[in-house]
Amino acid sequence: MKLVLVVDALCVFCLVLLSQVTAKNSEDIRCKCICPPYRDIEGQIYKQNVSLKDCNCLHVVEPMPVDGKDVEAYCLRCECKYEERSSGTIKVTIIIYLSILGLLLLYMVYLTLLEPMLKRRLFGHSQLIQSDDDVGDQQPFANAHNVLSRSHSRPNMLNKVEHAQQRWRRQVQEQRKSVFDRHVVLS
Repeated sequence: MKLVLVVDALCVFCLVLLSQVTAKNSEDIRCKCICPPYRDIEGQIYKQNVSLKDCNCLHVVEPMPVDGKDVEAYCLRCECKYEERSSGTIKVTIIIYLSILGLLLLYMVYLTLLEPMLKRRLFGHSQLIQSDDDVGDQQPFANAHNVLSRSHSRPNMLNKVEHAQQRWRRQVQEQRKSVFDRHVVLS
């Protein structure tokens, strides 16, 4: 329920953001002139927010580092490019990226903190998952079906999901045993 509210709020926020960025900001368009060294003047990069037709050395390079007849020679060496970007698309992409990162972080917290507590409550302290380097003949979830079938208070669908999860874990443990102990790859 809370996840649905978070997703709805995120969608509304993205729509509001998209509606506000339809007009171009002055930071979205610019002319960038790269001028190499000329005589005793160091190379410079000049940026101005000008239109496409004004994207040339005479309109962008301010203050002009040379005087009089050297202006034309200096400007011929400069390379000016008109650049346009969509800051709205960049903002939306960053918001989506951070939202996915946040959801993954919440899922990691769930797997790290909440799932072990739920497993302890369901299976008891002696039936916890063993570590990866201590995989032996013991199967900690061998009696999971019995425990799940005895819990009548849980909904039927949740029992099916838990049973499938336990079956998958047993298969993974069998594969680990086959690969690491017997050095046989299952097909």
